[in-house]
Amino acid sequence: MTERDVDAELVARVQGGDKKAFDLLVLKYQRKIMRLLSRMIRDQSEIEDVAQEAFIKAYRALPQFRGESAFYTWLYRIAINTARNWLASNKRRPSAPSSYESEDGETFDETDNLTDNTTPESELASRQIAQTVNKAIEDLPEDLRNAIVLREIEGMSYEDIAQSMNCPIGTVRSRIFRAREAIAEKLRPMMGNSGDRRW
Repeated sequence: MTERDVDAELVARVQGGDKKAFDLLVLKYQRKIMRLLSRMIRDQSEIEDVAQEAFIKAYRALPQFRGESAFYTWLYRIAINTARNWLASNKRRPSAPSSYESEDGETFDETDNLTDNTTPESELASRQIAQTVNKAIEDLPEDLRNAIVLREIEGMSYEDIAQSMNCPIGTVRSRIFRAREAIAEKLRPMMGNSGDRRW
């Protein structure tokens, strides 16, 4: 049974009146939605509020959900739109997360089993690269930032990103390419590469 099948089963149960099934969907996707929103909103309490509002909207709209896209694609679209509305109503510009939030977002559980070959210099270089990448993502226009976050951080397919952003797949590919180029441009000085090479 695939993830999409599991979600479809839970959605069918919610549509049949099982509220606990929606709690399972919230538990499954809450962290991902919060991580997605942290790329647009800086304040943690506001991220939590917007995430809660997105889940409420999803719950209310679930009777109309027909399963034409994956549930998480549909949920991400609701979360992005909810964040955009929140930012517009508060007249704020989308922001990038603090270094704590972004560094905490993705972890590799088996790191304790690896040999530690890091040096203070390599740690500093890694930290500077991460900060440069985060700043580059923060400076991207919203459409490019959303596309690159959904692809590189959330791991979504181009098809799912196209559905969640409500645009053609070619547009998604173009946005991701442009975002990668902009990030690479910021990294070139750190990597000592000339302009004729991407990295």
